[in-house]
Amino acid sequence: MRVFVTGATGFVGSAVVKELISAGHQVLGLARSEVSAKGLIEAGAEVHMGHLEDLDSLRTGVAATDGVIHTGFIHDFLKFKENCEIDRRAIEAMGAELVGSDRPFIITSGIGLLTPGVLTNEKDMPNTSGFNPRVASEEAAGVVAAKGVRISIVRLPPTVHGVGDHGFVPMLIGIAREKGISVYSGEGSNRWPAVHRLDAAKLFRLALEKSAPGGTRYHAVAEEGVAFRDIAEAIGKGLNIPVVSKSSEDAAAHFGWFAHFAALDCPSSSTPTQESLGWHPVQHGLIVDLTGDSYFTI
Repeated sequence: MRVFVTGATGFVGSAVVKELISAGHQVLGLARSEVSAKGLIEAGAEVHMGHLEDLDSLRTGVAATDGVIHTGFIHDFLKFKENCEIDRRAIEAMGAELVGSDRPFIITSGIGLLTPGVLTNEKDMPNTSGFNPRVASEEAAGVVAAKGVRISIVRLPPTVHGVGDHGFVPMLIGIAREKGISVYSGEGSNRWPAVHRLDAAKLFRLALEKSAPGGTRYHAVAEEGVAFRDIAEAIGKGLNIPVVSKSSEDAAAHFGWFAHFAALDCPSSSTPTQESLGWHPVQHGLIVDLTGDSYFTI
């Protein structure tokens, strides 16, 4: 299968590209720079120049391929709502190009959109009246599915870990390094589900190959909920700094703009995903990953 991949040089997308090629697929990767294009060529993929706001480039990429995996997203939290709307438009544009065909379309969403504090699964739906604008991606998927497109959603946990991670865990490490302490709130019992990037990449590939109906949801979850205290302690050990419990108010002040994410309690199951796709995570877990040097080498 010839597959159009957005975010093809990103942390998750680059692993997806390698997974697809190793399984015998051809990849047409979206690139917005010559540096990105070079990386795709070195990985064995073809290059399609463009970006997420260039809807014409997205449409032509879709038109030239047998299926689409959309891992691209603009990770600028200062313009988070704007970037979520960019993602909505990108999904709807690519989806429109797939109407009338049976080509698969896999998009990316997040576990953090679901009801906090309870163990969620693939049947659970995000609160569309909530404050999190990231729900735009799933709303767009619903619009596309209603047109008969075979679109599936892969929900990623708050931490997709592994070498090269530049997500939430490195942000926590940066805050801890800057302030000289690794902090958790209260007992630190809030939980983050987690998955290694290589396991996540395999799930995207399996979802692409599965003849699932439009609107199918998958959870890329290897660990249902890692206690935030365990994450804080691993960071404290890795940086050789104190680990401190703070009240929720003091923790919020400590984490600043990141406070909402640090307080996430969103345990989630992937049992239906594992059963339907035959997907079984085999990589090491988050805390084991944090015992190595890759997260703490500047």
